[in-house]
Amino acid sequence: MSRPDIIKKLKAKNSKLNQLEIEIILDTFSESIQKTLLDEKNMELRGFGTFFVKKIREKYNSRNPKTGEIIYVPQKNKVRFKASKKLKKFINE
Repeated sequence: MSRPDIIKKLKAKNSKLNQLEIEIILDTFSESIQKTLLDEKNMELRGFGTFFVKKIREKYNSRNPKTGEIIYVPQKNKVRFKASKKLKKFINE
């Protein structure tokens, strides 16, 4: 689902809000998730799941699949999402 689709659905459910207000709410929500992850904290949405940052260790002996050359891969952070039990149950019914 794309951002415009989300805005349309929210507008249909909340006719009192105009499109600009919905966009501000959506932007604030995504910025708060980004800020929390930058601070290396978990963002938990009860009944939905948890966003968290996982550190991936550096690798000294990885291979370039195209050339077969051994390369160095530096340490990096990845964003992960773990679905809640309630969401998993809903998806698998």
